[in-house]
Amino acid sequence: QVQLVESGGGLVQAGGSLRLSCLVSGRTYSTYAMGWFRQAPGKEREFVATISWSGGSTYYADSVRGRFTISRDNAKNTVYLQMNSLKPEDTAVYYCALCPYSGSYYYANHASLRLYDSWGQGTQVTVSS
Repeated sequence: QVQLVESGGGLVQAGGSLRLSCLVSGRTYSTYAMGWFRQAPGKEREFVATISWSGGSTYYADSVRGRFTISRDNAKNTVYLQMNSLKPEDTAVYYCALCPYSGSYYYANHASLRLYDSWGQGTQVTVSS
């Protein structure tokens, strides 16, 4: 069983920064991609960013590209989301998720929730104007 625990959320003013962390533990696959998603009140959960096992491939939603950076430290079993220039519309619960797929199937479908089979409990990010 895989456990994912997010941390680092909080309240920040517009223009500020936060760094989210996601610790992965338990029985994981030998290699796996990781993703960050978010869900605002009354809205569906949406893709934010994803990173391959090696870290050599990263993808971002258009709404966060250039402001957010996803990274990972496999030695620490941790994935990060550095969020800069935060906007009020970034307010949401942020979830990390594990994707057991790789290769062309992952690259073609990396933004789809159905590729991710383990999820954290979420961490709240609130950006005030």
